[in-house]
Amino acid sequence: MSQIRLSKSGLSIASVAAFLFRLALMGFGLFSPPAAAVQNPHGVQFVQVKADPTKKPEPPPVIAPPGSDLYLAQRGDSIPSVARKYLKRTKYLTSTELAGAIREANHDRQGVFLKSGEQIIIPGILEGPIVEKSVPVARDFEVRAIYLTGVMAGSDHGMRIIRHWREVGGNAVVFDIKDSDGIVNIAFDHPLATGQRHYISDLPKLIRFLHSENMHAIARIAIFRDEHLVTTHPELAVKSHRTGQSWRENGKLVWTDPSNPKVQDYDIALAKFVAQAGVDEVQFDYVRFPAEGDQKDAAFYYQTEHPDRPTKMQRSDVIANFLDRAYTQIHPTGVLLSLDVFGVMAWQRPVDLSHTGQDIVAMAKHCDVLSPMIYPSHFFGMDGIAHPGDAPEHFIGESMDRFMLITKDSGVVIRPWLQAFAWRTKTYSPKYVEVQIEVAKQKGGIGFLFWNANNDYSKPYTAMPEMRAAKGRYFRGDEVGAKPEPPAATPISSAVAPNATVETGLAPSGSDSAHRAQKIWRH
Repeated sequence: MSQIRLSKSGLSIASVAAFLFRLALMGFGLFSPPAAAVQNPHGVQFVQVKADPTKKPEPPPVIAPPGSDLYLAQRGDSIPSVARKYLKRTKYLTSTELAGAIREANHDRQGVFLKSGEQIIIPGILEGPIVEKSVPVARDFEVRAIYLTGVMAGSDHGMRIIRHWREVGGNAVVFDIKDSDGIVNIAFDHPLATGQRHYISDLPKLIRFLHSENMHAIARIAIFRDEHLVTTHPELAVKSHRTGQSWRENGKLVWTDPSNPKVQDYDIALAKFVAQAGVDEVQFDYVRFPAEGDQKDAAFYYQTEHPDRPTKMQRSDVIANFLDRAYTQIHPTGVLLSLDVFGVMAWQRPVDLSHTGQDIVAMAKHCDVLSPMIYPSHFFGMDGIAHPGDAPEHFIGESMDRFMLITKDSGVVIRPWLQAFAWRTKTYSPKYVEVQIEVAKQKGGIGFLFWNANNDYSKPYTAMPEMRAAKGRYFRGDEVGAKPEPPAATPISSAVAPNATVETGLAPSGSDSAHRAQKIWRH
């Protein structure tokens, strides 16, 4: 019995010794349990956990700084797509601008696509919608502006144009809210504003950007020439005496009836809306009746409204009454109201007045600024000059003299539209630009606006630094919030030099030529 117990005791001691030996080996990493032991859920298991040298440490959690948001990327996301998704919630004007900011905020993140589950910081998050206020200026504030289409104003290229214009001495931008095609470039809630393309995705944001550049923001609205409105609402078009249908100007269905109250109310509502959005000035273009086409066939609302006295009310009365209503409602908002008018109206020919209804004396009573379009190339057959486009000094000077005389003692400011394109002239150059500005100033104009349908201002860009260096010869140099004293008058320079640089450009296609012609002769 004792031997048996000893044998059992010996076996027990041996098992313990073996166990301790194996434990020691495991401590030095020299022993691993067999697979069977791993599969035995009731056996004692000792598993060594070793660090994987190929496994990267977990990145620290991403924390969005104040004014930012944290986005968890989904499958298929890219930086541009996330930028478009967040644009309205940020301070940035374009998705391209926001995409660049996203890369910078995320350690100069390279590449386009994001990994699913990747955390991305979105900078520039706004607490709420931007509310911008107009920056009041006197009506005689010297505006130095260029024109931008709605498409351009809401683009990255447009931002570069604005910044460059500011760098060379400009202080204002005219941008389209509604052009003569009738498309509204902003979000505007109105039953007649059915044709909208939000090229300007956030109007107060654009205005804030202009204000941050210390620039005067001018919102242009084409009033009575509205192709979309007459197409979708033919009842608002000028009517044909002959057919009773919508009247066409040289075959084109483009004119609303300027005397129709619904048309007038729509345009005034749009003007008030943009004024309340923070622009500094509202500019009315096409504030007239159609000037071409079969005039005798054109029938208007004001003629049928009072059939007993059709001859007592003229087109000029309709325009003046509309402007009286518009100015009464817009002026209290604190913004300026400017009107674009035909340059030829300075000659006061009865045929022009009877067709357009633009009575300059009457219109001057209901606005702050008149902007006559005195592009030299547009004075066809005037004053016996065969090539008016090559006579900027004559036509700018003659137009300004006449407009200043017509509006004498009215208090209205004359701020002309000047030519920034090479149509019907072989002498368009930086010197051509300088002559227009200098003559307009010497003749009493205050400021200027440059028109180019393609928004190409290469010649004004070149001319501006030289004019700015001339210290008052071409312009006073007013800035928002400050207006310097005007210097002593200087003599007007001679006409454009015969050897001035000629801008030819690429030869346009037939369709392109037609488009350019329509856009240049826009008023």
